[in-house]
Amino acid sequence: MGLLALGTPLPWNEAKKYADHVRTHGITQFLHIWERLKDRTGDELLWGDEIEYMVVTFDNEEKNAKLSLRQTEILAKLSNIVDGICADCPDDISPPTFHPEYGRYMLESTPGSPYTGSIGDLLSVEGNMRYRRTLARKHLNPNEVPLTFTSFPRLGAPGQFTEPYYDPADAISSHSLFLPQEITNPHARFPTLTANIRTRRGSKVAINLPIFVDEKTPRPFIDPTIPWDRNRYPEDPEAKNGAALPDHIYLDAMGFGMGCCCLQLTFQACNVSDARRLYDGLIPIGPILLALTGASPIWRGYLADVDCRWNVIAGSVDDRTPGERGEKPLSPEDRFRIPKSRYDSVDLYISDNWMNRPEYNDTYVPYDEAIYDRLLKNGIDALLAKHIAHLFIRDPLVIFSETIDQDDSISSDHFENLQSTNWQTLRFKPPPPGSPIGWRVEFRSMEVQITDFENAAFAVFVVLLSRAIMSFNLNTYLPISKVDENMSRAQQRDASRQGRFYFRKNVYAPGSSAASSGSSSPCECGSKKRDKKMRNCFEAVPPPEDAFLAVNGHAVEEEFVEMTMDEIINGKGPEFPGLLGLVNAYLDTLDIEPQEMEKIQQYLGLIRRRADGSLLTAATWIRNFVQSHPDYKQDSVVSQEINFDLLVAIDEIPNSDPILAPVINEELGSGKAIKEFPRLE
Repeated sequence: MGLLALGTPLPWNEAKKYADHVRTHGITQFLHIWERLKDRTGDELLWGDEIEYMVVTFDNEEKNAKLSLRQTEILAKLSNIVDGICADCPDDISPPTFHPEYGRYMLESTPGSPYTGSIGDLLSVEGNMRYRRTLARKHLNPNEVPLTFTSFPRLGAPGQFTEPYYDPADAISSHSLFLPQEITNPHARFPTLTANIRTRRGSKVAINLPIFVDEKTPRPFIDPTIPWDRNRYPEDPEAKNGAALPDHIYLDAMGFGMGCCCLQLTFQACNVSDARRLYDGLIPIGPILLALTGASPIWRGYLADVDCRWNVIAGSVDDRTPGERGEKPLSPEDRFRIPKSRYDSVDLYISDNWMNRPEYNDTYVPYDEAIYDRLLKNGIDALLAKHIAHLFIRDPLVIFSETIDQDDSISSDHFENLQSTNWQTLRFKPPPPGSPIGWRVEFRSMEVQITDFENAAFAVFVVLLSRAIMSFNLNTYLPISKVDENMSRAQQRDASRQGRFYFRKNVYAPGSSAASSGSSSPCECGSKKRDKKMRNCFEAVPPPEDAFLAVNGHAVEEEFVEMTMDEIINGKGPEFPGLLGLVNAYLDTLDIEPQEMEKIQQYLGLIRRRADGSLLTAATWIRNFVQSHPDYKQDSVVSQEINFDLLVAIDEIPNSDPILAPVINEELGSGKAIKEFPRLE
């Protein structure tokens, strides 16, 4: 999350008057950026991770694990500590940074400077993550711990789940039946965002997760913990009027989604064309890694029949009106029927690469035709113009009165107002005005993992996969409708072991040596000089002479099949080497010392074993822990004591459990010192 603006936020009835103003000036700002930087090229690989923690406080006497709402105090202390570290640092070392997040119990951390393409930087990620966690923990209260845990199991459950306790009856922004106002970061942006989503939508958000039906789960399951008869806010009757579904866990506030923790990665591309190519190449990977990182099977004190957070967050910020959702005819204020929440999977491929067939964008995608035409007239190609015009069908949700009028030639605030509140599995990010930062791609689907080793393993894997996609000009295209289906399948219980996902049968570009020879590797590395570091700029691969027939001479449906996770990651016969096979082929192009390769293979080993099922996902491990707990009554309920024991066990895992996640036993370091670059925001 970037810096939070200070100012006076407008309530929805005032903010909506400026929606067209923000859209118009946001496009003007984008066009200024485009005109200045469309030809920028040659940027080196800079990349970074964002890890979110929840701060949990343990009450050993009551056997209760609660969320600590001391974010403001903790961040102030960490800021002072980091400033102190900076004062004594050599110029080439940048201490980590900590940032606020939506939940008042959350911390976000990033490296102080982005990593480069060096192997040393790649192998410093785990140490850097561990250093950040240790630094945060060192400056918490003795009974507080920073956990990389996706969703707090008893958030919104009966009893005390925060420290200190607050009454949900005073939730003036969300009007939630379950979450107090104080769960939300007090910065004006967050309560305003919460209230404006509810007001624009015309109701509270309504999220229903299927209950995990165990031996003694009541059928039908009608949640006895919902305060069905509360009568404090106008929306209180919604639950009993149909918003809360039988056999489901009902969630009614933004905090249930935006209070989740995740792992995100951002990559700087060589130029805008490469950024668009990388964006497209990673779109089909998003659902696969969502399933492989599944870590959130418990919601509001109940075991759910899902393993992932994605639909919860999508529902938690769904500001669409009934007309936009297709539940009623469009009202005079509605402009479009909108199939998805503004937090959801990507809707459009945007690369102008010759492998991108029009048939891949096969879903209904509403877009603002006036904005689209304006972009075309200013030299933006149709694919990118439609992408931007689609993002801009949304209304800006938070407008500060002090920033309504801006200098569009030097500001991108209006553009970012809409760009940054379209939360998709990937984000295509233009350079900020007046910054040395280039065109970037953010990968956003993964759930945060319990240990630093796991988080580092997934970061290393995605970085290497991104290089393989670009270096070998791989074709991962899949119709968007199949990507959407994969997103749905990825969230199902035990999807990584039991599920099947659509994926391309052949990822090699037509005319490539691997495609023509039938080889399982696109690399002919024997006679080539190996690179000392991961490159970022790649020569554009021209289409073969028969490109049109090679790409379009068959039905799209012939290009993909359903595969298991093991097949997608570890390979399926000689025709498909698997994503790990492609990563290893890319590693063969690099000059890597044996001890460095050994460490990399430890990370990739976790990915391999997670995919073949010999290592459990965190979601499955958590579910097994609950079901084997002596106090569990086979009724889907995760009690206060079970939750306490679970989180105590999770806090102990990084140093004691090599089964869930192998941990490299090495001295905690400050991470490799790397040259300071502007932070990738």
